[in-house]
Amino acid sequence: MATRQEETGSRLWRGMRALIFGDDGEQSLRDEIEDAIDEAEDGRPVAGDLTPTERQMLRNLLHFGELTAGDICVTRGDIIAVPSTISFDDLLSAFAEAGHSRLPVFGDSLDEVVGMVHIKDVFVASMDEGCDRSIPALLRTPLFVPESMGVIDLLARMRAERTHLAIVVDEFGGTEGLVTIEDVVEEIVGDIEDEHDEQEGGMLTMLDDGVWEADSRIEIEELTAAVDARLIPEADDDVDTLGGLVFLLAGRILRPGESVQHPSGWRLESVDADARRVLRVRLHAPETLL
Repeated sequence: MATRQEETGSRLWRGMRALIFGDDGEQSLRDEIEDAIDEAEDGRPVAGDLTPTERQMLRNLLHFGELTAGDICVTRGDIIAVPSTISFDDLLSAFAEAGHSRLPVFGDSLDEVVGMVHIKDVFVASMDEGCDRSIPALLRTPLFVPESMGVIDLLARMRAERTHLAIVVDEFGGTEGLVTIEDVVEEIVGDIEDEHDEQEGGMLTMLDDGVWEADSRIEIEELTAAVDARLIPEADDDVDTLGGLVFLLAGRILRPGESVQHPSGWRLESVDADARRVLRVRLHAPETLL
């Protein structure tokens, strides 16, 4: 008689084999693998079994193919890009401030991305006084992909074309966001931080009764579900994040310490900001809620 461990292992293997090599019942097999993982988590730990990290990665992998470039991209408002008219010295400063290895370059607006610059090329040019340091000489061509492209196809294109940055465009050809190969891999293995990443606060934290602090990138849907449903923008306001809401209400980028009043009575205070956007926001509840 087969033990519970053997049955679970057998189900997991059958599901994985069918997922990799194909089978008509892909969705049911996906569910079967997930059920096997649930059973393993509910049961007693067994020597040699999958670790919690491995199980989470397997869960991520099961749903990896359901994602699109639009789902995982850095949103338009968070893209750090430079104009094609930028000087070489200002380009060096932009790289130092951004902390990225690649920066998109745009023409008249962010909807006109003309290429990208790699920090390696900038470094080589900075070391050679005779090197052409103009933006056209430094430009590389990124991928341009529709927001509906599946992440598996996106990863395949990035590997085939040996390009680690893609500009995600909407149906009208406008820039919707940006995605790197690191963003794709993180959907499976979780966040990847290197020595240049700064420690950030949580996306949403309750500091006191009626006082919350949030990353400006938090989705409005998540914010309203956790804090107050009245924080939702007007129906015709095209904003998806808290930072976008603050900019919409204030009409400009608030400096740290400045606030703007939401129609619901909530006071939205800028806690941290740079020249391009508000980074963190403190939300103060109206007195009627206290």
